[in-house]
Amino acid sequence: MTHLRRSVKYFCQLVIMFVVIIGALMALGYVQTDVNVAFRSGWTSILWIAGLFLVMAAVYPFFGYAERMVYAKGDPAGYLPGIEKAMNTRGYVPVSSEDGVYKYRLASPVNRAARMWEDTITITQVLGGFRVEGLVRDLSRVIMTIERNTSEHD
Repeated sequence: MTHLRRSVKYFCQLVIMFVVIIGALMALGYVQTDVNVAFRSGWTSILWIAGLFLVMAAVYPFFGYAERMVYAKGDPAGYLPGIEKAMNTRGYVPVSSEDGVYKYRLASPVNRAARMWEDTITITQVLGGFRVEGLVRDLSRVIMTIERNTSEHD
């Protein structure tokens, strides 16, 4: 269900960007306002573009969201203050924490909207460290910050 929700959101984002870009080009006079003139095959081209967007939206959640590991020595509870500091540094606020699963989301409404409210980072305590899940483009920065803030614990 999560995959479907993310795909629909991504499809809507692609369509909105396409409409804004083509609309701006039409408004500025760079492209004819008649769809049959602006696109070689007219409305058929629009359908092909929408189909391409559907395929891209269906595939994106497989590549856009991931899990990574943060390895920790000793008691994971000792790492939690460093993780909390790292998440605050990256602009995340805690949403929930129960049974070794910590969820954070972006504090900025603008950043949340830019990520279509798919900005949750989940940190789960596992044997040997933590499993971090979220958007790929955010994970590397978050993990790097967590490792920097927890390195003095090692």
